[in-house]
Amino acid sequence: MALHITGDTAADELLTDNPLALLVGMLLDQQVPMETAFAGPLKIAQRTGATDAAAIASMDPEAFLEAFRQTPAVHRFPGSMATRVQTLCRTLVDDWDGDAAALWTQGAPDGAEVLRRLKTLPGFGEQKAKIFLALLGKQYGFTGAGWREASAPYGENGSFRSVADIVSPDSLAKVREHKKAMKAAAKAGT
Repeated sequence: MALHITGDTAADELLTDNPLALLVGMLLDQQVPMETAFAGPLKIAQRTGATDAAAIASMDPEAFLEAFRQTPAVHRFPGSMATRVQTLCRTLVDDWDGDAAALWTQGAPDGAEVLRRLKTLPGFGEQKAKIFLALLGKQYGFTGAGWREASAPYGENGSFRSVADIVSPDSLAKVREHKKAMKAAAKAGT
C-alpha cells in the first residue's frame, strides 16, 4: 500500500507510513487545495521534528504556531489550524494512548464504529469523517464490515468524489472536476 495524494514522494511516504500524518492531513483539508493539506504533516515534521501525537500535543503552542507560519505556511489559516492540530493530538493522547491507528484497529471495529469514533475527534464532522473512512477503506487497508455503507457516498466503488479516490494525477483531475461541478450546482441552487 502506498498513497499518492500530494505529488510529493516524501509527503506521500509519510502519509503512507504514519497514521497520525494521514489523520492530520485530513484535518487540514479545508479551504486549501488537497495537496497542500496533505503535504502539511511533512512540513510539521520537518519544522518541529515531531511525528507522534504526544510530542505535538506537548509542544509550546507559540512554537508550534511559528512552525505553521514559516514560508510556505502549513495552512492558509495557521493560527486556527495549529490549534486544531494540537487539540487533535491531545485528544489522541488522552483517548487513544496517542495511537491514531487505534481509531480503526482497536477492538476490530466495523465501519459504523470507526465513523462514530472519527466523529468524536475535534475538527471531524460527518462529512470529513465519512471521507476519511472511505480513504481508509479504499486505500489504507481497512476492511471492517460495512465501511462502504458507513462512508456513503464516498465509499462508492469507482467514484471520484474526494481524496479517498486520488491514486494518480488523472484521478486527482477527476476529483477536482467533481468538486467543481458540486460547487456550481450548489451556487445554482440545484
